[in-house]
Amino acid sequence: MEKIIPPIDWKRAELLINLALEEDLDTVGDVTTNSVIPEDLNAKAVFLAKEDLVCAGLPIAEKLFLTLGPELQWKSLVREGDFCPKGTIMAEVYGNARKLLTGERTALNFLQRLCGVATASKKYQDAVGDTACRILDTRKTTPGWRYLEKYAVAVGGAYNHRIGLYDRVMLKDNHRELAGLEGAGGITRSVEKARKMYPGLEVEVEVDSLEELAEAVNTGAEYILLDNMDDATMAEAVRFVNGRSKLEASGGITLARIPTAAASGVDFISSGALTHSVKSSDISMDIIVPGENA
Repeated sequence: MEKIIPPIDWKRAELLINLALEEDLDTVGDVTTNSVIPEDLNAKAVFLAKEDLVCAGLPIAEKLFLTLGPELQWKSLVREGDFCPKGTIMAEVYGNARKLLTGERTALNFLQRLCGVATASKKYQDAVGDTACRILDTRKTTPGWRYLEKYAVAVGGAYNHRIGLYDRVMLKDNHRELAGLEGAGGITRSVEKARKMYPGLEVEVEVDSLEELAEAVNTGAEYILLDNMDDATMAEAVRFVNGRSKLEASGGITLARIPTAAASGVDFISSGALTHSVKSSDISMDIIVPGENA
């Protein structure tokens, strides 16, 4: 089945690109490049994968260079979501050498980060094996980068949880405690209040015991998050719920544990590590000087 690449939210992406360029250039510009590189010199740059990775973020790098110079010529040589072995030339850009050097680090910052997220997401989703379990991201994202990081998660083959606090009701123990809705019947009353105020939204309830699970499933919540449960307890929860709600495992889920957690029968496994703990991929931008295959 062909990979479906989600759309980029360009309104937010362009704000982030402009902010990143302003951060690097202030109102002065690239003083080093402007000092030593002739104003009219053209060159070609290639983006080289220096380790195995999953590609994500080439359209962002392209947009950044075109922001610096609309006349620059960009060519992607791989697609978003492609696996790129070490040594793959991912893209090339040709044009004014000053603009290439000025955009180098900022473009790499975007590309390396997003490829790192996509690469980790593929590893996590692959780890579920032949089960139907889906790996989800979380809201543990870099401030301002959420839409791009969640884009990279999807490009890597994993799936997006709620985007923010606005698109799903998610009732956790802290909500019930602060609202005075802890104890017997608290989950039921919490769901009732949420349904009344936001009737069009799906509801997810966090539980940390099978006793809470029994109450949560009776509320008709679309999703139930099993918080920090071992695999045997999650398997028991799956048998008890029997498809009445979708079950999400979260907390204490490492990459090594994913195969057994997925085998418990849960529908989803969520992991903040997809975005808060990934290593940026190793990618270089190499300049080809005029006269050398430029």
